[in-house]
Amino acid sequence: MGRVSQAQAQENRKRIVETAARLFRERGVAGVSVADVMAEVGLTHGGFYKQFASKDALVAEAVDQAFGKAGELLTKNNRDDFVRGYLSPEHRAARGDGCPAAGFGGDLSHENPGAAVGAYAQGVELYARELGSLADVATLVGALVIARATEGTEISDRVLEAARQALLGEGEGAGKGEG
Repeated sequence: MGRVSQAQAQENRKRIVETAARLFRERGVAGVSVADVMAEVGLTHGGFYKQFASKDALVAEAVDQAFGKAGELLTKNNRDDFVRGYLSPEHRAARGDGCPAAGFGGDLSHENPGAAVGAYAQGVELYARELGSLADVATLVGALVIARATEGTEISDRVLEAARQALLGEGEGAGKGEG
């Protein structure tokens, strides 16, 4: 097998990071091996170590990439449209392509893979700048995590609606606690 060009190697790396970001959000970091990522991309497991020093290095890049993509979406949309889309049943179901704050948060709090925590913190700061406050970020992410954990029950939709009302001042219960 011949060597790949530098351009092809860069494209392979990009595909690996994008695939890992999706798989990690779908299954959790611990639930995805390097072999899983490489098989999904269609490359050999051995090729991984030509691109990355470790799985932790991949996790850090995947977190950074996912927040970068989410940040682009956030800056392209106005705040209210972003909030409505974020707190929708469609986004609740889109674990692999959904919010990196919700998708990686539990893993990073348990595994603490070094550089990934820094990338995560930068992503949260970006969200806070664009949304207005860390409290808004916490409301969004917390609501999504709870809605996903209770998906299929009636409280899941109520959580999304309560957070929309709190953040957008919409509806009867805007700004009031949802019991």
